[in-house]
Amino acid sequence: MSGGSEAARLHAFASGMVQGVFYRRFVLHEAGKLGLSGTVKNLSDGRVEVIAEGGRELLDVLVARLREGPPGASVNEVALVWDEEPEGLAGFNIVHV
Repeated sequence: MSGGSEAARLHAFASGMVQGVFYRRFVLHEAGKLGLSGTVKNLSDGRVEVIAEGGRELLDVLVARLREGPPGASVNEVALVWDEEPEGLAGFNIVHV
């Protein structure tokens, strides 16, 4: 994996005004620029779930961007769960539920 650090897996939950403001598309774009793999989807409770894999340093950059969000979003919190064992996801996709 790229990023000059150990490969890791991130499971993040963004809360606040993160649905209906192009947050998922923003995450897709940012993760793509960083070369990360994973998924992003809306949850029924109003949060957005992000699963991302790649170098730990690149995932840290993604976390900073998740906390900012796109214009129009208001991110209150991003809860993180780290797992050092990536599952080998390919590409980054929006999951429509």
